[in-house]
Amino acid sequence: MTTRESCDVLIVGGGPAGSSCARQLRRAGLDVLILDKSEFPRDKVCAGWITPQVVEELEIDTRDYEQGRVLQPIRSFITGMGERAAKPVHFDKIVSYGIRRCEFDNYLLQRSGARLRLGEAWESMERVAGRWLVNGTISAALVIGAGGHFCPVVRFLGANLGKGERAISAQEIEFEMTDDQAQHCDVEHDRPELYFCDDLKGYGWCFRKGNFLNVGLGREGNKGLAEQVHSFSRWLQEQGKVPADAPARFKGHAYLLYSHARRPVVGDGVLIIGDAAGLAYPESGEGIRPAIESGLMAARIIADARGDYSKQRLSEYERQLTERFGVRNNGASLASSLPESWKLALARGLMQTQWFNKNVVLNRWFLHADTAPLRA
Repeated sequence: MTTRESCDVLIVGGGPAGSSCARQLRRAGLDVLILDKSEFPRDKVCAGWITPQVVEELEIDTRDYEQGRVLQPIRSFITGMGERAAKPVHFDKIVSYGIRRCEFDNYLLQRSGARLRLGEAWESMERVAGRWLVNGTISAALVIGAGGHFCPVVRFLGANLGKGERAISAQEIEFEMTDDQAQHCDVEHDRPELYFCDDLKGYGWCFRKGNFLNVGLGREGNKGLAEQVHSFSRWLQEQGKVPADAPARFKGHAYLLYSHARRPVVGDGVLIIGDAAGLAYPESGEGIRPAIESGLMAARIIADARGDYSKQRLSEYERQLTERFGVRNNGASLASSLPESWKLALARGLMQTQWFNKNVVLNRWFLHADTAPLRA
């Protein structure tokens, strides 16, 4: 029989957004409980890299983290379009770190200081005596939805998950190579490889982290995704980058780009953070940093609210999201009004230049190198 519990804040979802928020709330003296349907460590579909800004925001001691965990320094990338000749781009410092999400998420969760109820899914939520009663057993003054793209808490607020949303669909595998596979893998440890689709609606990647190899592809919509993933994987095998006997079963997931999301993020006694709020960067689809930053922003607002969790008081969170990530829109731009053939020709030309790849594709779109870390 499940024990009835009470807490100041219940966070539904123990990923980076939820655990980062929980840690800050615990520092502020609040009693926090994290509920997650999975047991940790758990697999998570993700290419898996974090920037030095994320390391700073989370106050991670890299020397401590790399003890028994993968922390692969990245100093260069390979970028290309389709199956054309790719261009290497080099940096004179570490610009990112490769991580394994099963390790990274568990590390953040365990150090959060929150009480944990793992292996239990969110099932119900009702208002009782001015508090939320979740699953009939957890009483909380505030509930935070941090359960990813299909988070049940954002559905509770009225979002029609998957209906009319322009989601990005991705498929990925990550596996540990044998000694023989690693010896014949033509992928550098510190150099992720990015290959943009010919129609500019997504990209594939191949990323080596020690003896672990991560391969995947994400694009807008899921029509024909499986076929494109298979074709991309076969091409990588022909190039000697992926072993011919690599696992063939890819895992899938979906997420919303910030410019496309129209989900509610605030309600009376409710906040939505991370992928549940649709915060992934529009150009790269990278979601770890905005998820963590949303958790940190939410924690600060909650601590300052001093128990007033009304929608009006919590609306400051939505304002800060806009201030940090910009006004949401449909992705309309000058480029979107150009004929498709013009856009493709322009992209192919730009992707052949070192300057565009380094300063726009990587520094601006993927690394957000000029965006200062959010202070806790």
